Amino acid sequence: MIAVLFTLFALLALFPPAARAIDDRADVEPNDVPPAHRAFAWKATLGHYAVRNGFTAYDANLRASDDDDTVWVGVYGQQGSGAQQWRAGWEHQLKLPFGRLVPSAQLASGGFVGGSATWIAYPGDDDSLYGLIGLGRTNLAPYFNLNFDPNDSTLLGLGWRPSAGTLLSAWQVRDDRLGTGQRVTHAVLVTGVGTGDRIGIDLFRRSGRADPSQPEAASGTGVALTWDHRSIFVRIARDANWDFAGGTMTRIAIGLRL
Repeated sequence: MIAVLFTLFALLALFPPAARAIDDRADVEPNDVPPAHRAFAWKATLGHYAVRNGFTAYDANLRASDDDDTVWVGVYGQQGSGAQQWRAGWEHQLKLPFGRLVPSAQLASGGFVGGSATWIAYPGDDDSLYGLIGLGRTNLAPYFNLNFDPNDSTLLGLGWRPSAGTLLSAWQVRDDRLGTGQRVTHAVLVTGVGTGDRIGIDLFRRSGRADPSQPEAASGTGVALTWDHRSIFVRIARDANWDFAGGTMTRIAIGLRL
């Protein structure tokens, strides 16, 4: 794993500093603000994935962000099968008269090319209440995103920031291209607790088919819990229908802000 992280740091140096990715199209976690003495904020994350009666996998990724942009690289691999995919992405926060437009682009080994655009709509300078409208498109090559929501999809939602440290949001990602009927509905609370700590709760429900030929749609409910303590964060998720075929996955991630 040390070798993987070293490789990630080396690869990141090849990319100009920029934003985050298709994995967070709803903008639940805004860009980290760079410290006063640095041009960029850095975040490294290691994840472990376990499927009941199935495989285990890992993911390692590294991000660099400033106020408007993030660039990242990552690698996902399934233990035992030898399946592995390297990924790189970029995202930009484009300020508009009525909100922000957030375009992103991704490349991955195996020939994957994808992108998304999300309009975070709010009037004037007040972004405490906002709408979410998004579209994602790929070239349909295999791709492992970190939340297992459909990539070729639309996104609709709402968000509310009642205070600087609290966010309430709800949105739905819906397959609009492959005929699977996949829908993932999220309800998220992020709030500060204590001094320098933050917790996040993401309740989500999946329904749909893994592919159009599947005779019946599967459905299931999941939850992801995040604890953010200063420069360290931990995330645990239980996903009862991660593959839209009734499979159950447990995801654990630990990260460090540098």
